Amino acid sequence: MDDCGESRDESNIMVEKLSLSYDRPMSHLQLACCPTHCAVPLQGKDLLLHSLEDSEQTMQLTGHHGNISAMVFGTGRNPLLLCSASADYVIVWDVQRCYSRTRAGIVASGTVIGTLLGKVVHLSFSAGDERLAACSGDKVYILSSKIEDTLSVLAGHLAPLTAAEFCPWKTDVLVSISEDRTFKVWGVEKEEIIYESAVLSASPLLSVSFLLKTRQLVTGSADGQVWSFTFPEDLRCNLVTRLDLHKVMERHQRQLNKMSPQTVGVTGITPDTVETTKPVLRICAYHRQLELERANSWVWIGCSDGLYLLDLATSELHKALFLRDYPNLSITMAGSWAMCHGSGNTMILLLTSLFETQMSVLELSLPVSGTVDDLCQHLDRLSILPSGPLMSGSPLNAELKKKDPNRRKKTGSDKCAVKEPPLVFHTKVKSSGYLESPRMTMFSPKTNVQKKTERSTKTNMKRRSVFSDYPEDTAAPSVPHTCLSTTKTPTPVFCCQYSGDGKQILCGLGDRSVLLYKSSLTGTSAVYTGHDKAVSIVSWSHGRQWWLSASEDRTFRIWTGGSSVPVLTLGGTDKFFKPIQAAQFYYLDKFLLMASGPSLHLYLYHLDNTQDDIKRYQPRSCAKLMGHFSMESGTDITAVSAINDFYSYVVLMCGADRSIQVLDMNTGAVASQLPNAHSRAIHHVTQNKGSMFSSQTPDSYNLFLSSAVTDAVKLWDLRTLRCVRRFENHVNRCHPCTAAFSPCGRFIASGSEDNCAYMYDVRSSSYLRKLQRHSNTVLNVTFNPATPELLTGTLDGKLSLFRPGNTAEGVSLP
Repeated sequence: MDDCGESRDESNIMVEKLSLSYDRPMSHLQLACCPTHCAVPLQGKDLLLHSLEDSEQTMQLTGHHGNISAMVFGTGRNPLLLCSASADYVIVWDVQRCYSRTRAGIVASGTVIGTLLGKVVHLSFSAGDERLAACSGDKVYILSSKIEDTLSVLAGHLAPLTAAEFCPWKTDVLVSISEDRTFKVWGVEKEEIIYESAVLSASPLLSVSFLLKTRQLVTGSADGQVWSFTFPEDLRCNLVTRLDLHKVMERHQRQLNKMSPQTVGVTGITPDTVETTKPVLRICAYHRQLELERANSWVWIGCSDGLYLLDLATSELHKALFLRDYPNLSITMAGSWAMCHGSGNTMILLLTSLFETQMSVLELSLPVSGTVDDLCQHLDRLSILPSGPLMSGSPLNAELKKKDPNRRKKTGSDKCAVKEPPLVFHTKVKSSGYLESPRMTMFSPKTNVQKKTERSTKTNMKRRSVFSDYPEDTAAPSVPHTCLSTTKTPTPVFCCQYSGDGKQILCGLGDRSVLLYKSSLTGTSAVYTGHDKAVSIVSWSHGRQWWLSASEDRTFRIWTGGSSVPVLTLGGTDKFFKPIQAAQFYYLDKFLLMASGPSLHLYLYHLDNTQDDIKRYQPRSCAKLMGHFSMESGTDITAVSAINDFYSYVVLMCGADRSIQVLDMNTGAVASQLPNAHSRAIHHVTQNKGSMFSSQTPDSYNLFLSSAVTDAVKLWDLRTLRCVRRFENHVNRCHPCTAAFSPCGRFIASGSEDNCAYMYDVRSSSYLRKLQRHSNTVLNVTFNPATPELLTGTLDGKLSLFRPGNTAEGVSLP
């Protein structure tokens, strides 16, 4: 059902199987359909039952004295129950029993389970069809489906109810929505409100549904807003996704305008000439026999103008079926919808006209094209892990020819000139000792020196060489363990990163300095200065011997531990005309990647940190530009990500035009491009790199994250270049908050502007933990590659360390 790879005729997707006309409008009634039958009112008070398997088989059911206002089929099929409601009675019909009585010449009758409840606007069976919820006025009546017995009455809404549904996996829990624009979660047995939402919209809520596989609650309003909430065991719902159908449609239309005319015709979407509201009349979970895991969060949305297939995990529109695009249909504007899954890859749709006295039964065929086999062929195109050796002309084959710094070019005058002997014959000049304090003690021999045995030496070497594995089943870090201030005055922590062994932390600050901490944040930090402006980037080498820093002064420097002087300095205002947006080691420390303006530069380098007091101003380290790559649109690069922990040809570049480009460094060309990845320019992109302490499945390394201001954090699959999930519970309105993968690949952490950090589960769009009580905006988050720890850096210069709750006792953050 995807847009990709679909080539069948769209006119055959939705076929009208039955069309009926009535003497009165039924635009806002709750209709009923199941895979074998559909039920509609007849002359107001009677019930007409149609068989979808035999079009000539119909049955008329009588028993109501008032006009029927709601109908629903039961969840079971043997027996198949049908419930109808009017102002006088609520009646349950056994369909098979009614057929048998009709064939025997006896008038079919049902069981009255409710009397004089008022106008019932919505009916819902529980799982197992034992109870039934009837919405009338501002109350929900819980009735027995077998006898006339009111089990409970739920009252608490401030306006008339519009719908109520039982939770399919918790039969004693019911969710109701109302014109007061809120929903409530009820405990049916105790008649208590377990959870009550805030006011969600300016318009009434019209529909509610459950997603069984993702355990989520979905509701929609009359102004086209759709919300999805988590529905955990404690029933404390958290918002996962909120989207506007009109904006989603506009975004999808802009993407279609950039595609080929053939692809635009395939999707079946025509632009709206007049802006109209899209009330969410019905929500139904997507179902298909050939099912993909990513389709678990897909839902059908029935609106007045047509049917929409939405992915709630990514807030993307996969399909739009407008009624006006099918001339064979008798209805162009719908007033109410009823949906159910038919046999095979079909859906049964029952809808009424908004303005006319018309009813139609449609069969929606879900195409089988774009299946798993076609998808797998598409997946082999791109991969983080190399699928072949380097090409002969690949830029990654470049080698740097090292020159001897002591070698001097011979000239013609050197043969006749008299060589002057050096003043000293060593590379270092010994101090005269005038500044040293006089020696007060003479030589004293060392006594009681214990010799290291060969056995103990081998044991220590063995302990140092073995690394403990990263615990894969541990909980997410959520308990604060350590908090400290990097400076006396508030200074932003623009970047922070762990070393590959997880023992050291680099922090780039807004006061032009770089701090080096132990991973436990204990002891004093080593301070490295030299930049003229704020340090925006820090990055470790794979061998952990070197690390680099980049600043807004358009330079980046490579350092080594224990030296306050950089080994190599590149850049400057005369070389780079725009600030450096990205800098890192690449291809197992063989290259340097640096992005400035519209270009990505690839450097080969040689580092030499030996000191020579005679030639201290003569540089021994060098770097050579081996190539530069630009965005195809010519826009500036805003973020870059590449894996340095293992060999990979893929480099991700993000541009100011909101696009993401996949650069294949083996060929030196752009392999694929994703336009309009976000609503704003992407300020951060990171890949699932794992660590040397944790191993993941090969497919997991194809995931990457992107972040943009006023937009969510998106999880992408490189193989399909599709957004597979959105994480939008955090707040990111103006500051460049970052996100990070955990080494095990199970969690995603994100900074936020509400003084919190959010911990997400990769498998769900809802957040697991909200790390509160930070003192300011959380700009940076990073995981320890060796142990389950999370480090956060804030706008006012605070570093906080979090650990799982079962491994460390928490301390309060200031």
